[in-house]
Amino acid sequence: MTAKLVDEITDSHSQMSRESWGQGVANLCTGFYGGIAGCAMIGQTIVNVELGQARTRISTLSAGLALLLLVTSLSHIMAKIPMVVLAGIMMIVALKIINWHSIRPSTLKRMPLSETLVMVTTIGITVWTSNLAIGIVSGVLLAIALFARRAANVIRAVRTIGDDGQQVRDEIHGPLFFGSSNEIVERFCYAEDPPHVTIDLTHSQILDVSSIAALDAIQTKYHNKGITVTRVGFDQRSGEFHGRFTGKI
Repeated sequence: MTAKLVDEITDSHSQMSRESWGQGVANLCTGFYGGIAGCAMIGQTIVNVELGQARTRISTLSAGLALLLLVTSLSHIMAKIPMVVLAGIMMIVALKIINWHSIRPSTLKRMPLSETLVMVTTIGITVWTSNLAIGIVSGVLLAIALFARRAANVIRAVRTIGDDGQQVRDEIHGPLFFGSSNEIVERFCYAEDPPHVTIDLTHSQILDVSSIAALDAIQTKYHNKGITVTRVGFDQRSGEFHGRFTGKI
């Protein structure tokens, strides 16, 4: 989240996976020295990038060394700073990191209700628990659930019956994953279809193993009725994924 915000401010592109690896290794090493693992300090980052106009890794190194110096050698001086001063600084930082455009009534009116719900839930739980990590995790989980619900309703099957009436072609449109694969099983007429059925996945992608299990279940239901099923249209990734797990789940 911090890296994404910095990328937007500086109009640059950071290697987030590299940042995550560095932070993860640093947190593991911290435990061996009796320290506490942490995450990127979004407040300090905003002050460093926006107020201090920092643009290179030297600023990150300088900020880290300065913080290390403050909490070790200069901790007795830090303890004398009045809490009200620190509170004032944090208020300024909080005001700087808020995207005021995102909470305007005109913006909220145009935004999807699910997106607004995720934002309100994240903020509400963070304030309620006084823990940013809990708020973010709750918001991410809610966003995942809402996305899965939306994506599950996108799936559809387009049926084409051959001129001779002996063949049916079903084109699957949309992503196949645990939220939509169960629904697609119910889209076929197993007892009424002709002897040959083709399932075309040109406009679909297989995203998880449960989708392969659903396709295998469709084929099994047809075979029990004496109907031949042909599956075509796999892209490279879906084809390799399907080949690894079909018939083995």
